[in-house]
Amino acid sequence: MSDVDHVRVLAQEEDVLLDPDRLQSLYDQLGDVEAEDVVCRAMEELAIRLSLVERLYRQDRRAEMRKAARSLTGIAEQIGMDTLCRVAGDVIYCIDAHDPVALAATLSRLLRTGERSLSEIWDLQGMHL
Repeated sequence: MSDVDHVRVLAQEEDVLLDPDRLQSLYDQLGDVEAEDVVCRAMEELAIRLSLVERLYRQDRRAEMRKAARSLTGIAEQIGMDTLCRVAGDVIYCIDAHDPVALAATLSRLLRTGERSLSEIWDLQGMHL
């Protein structure tokens, strides 16, 4: 039996924690139409920022990457994406610690978490309507 027979593929699926109460509070405060607009704009901005963080990483522009990750946390927090906030904070920590190996792994986790969080918030928003 060769080493190839022992290779395992690890599933990299991220569980995300959303705060549905924060989302509901937003709907209660703003009303359905305005809250939906806020959430949609936040989701669009999060997708843009996630792409920006990845691009800045590939360009080795860590200071700008840190700023983009920090702004991502504020947006995610507004609509109850708790896991995304935490993982973005972990990316910032890795940048500050000058740990390139941890940064690469944590950035990958941020991108997976971001994708999963956007899907989950979309599903929650759809259930609200």
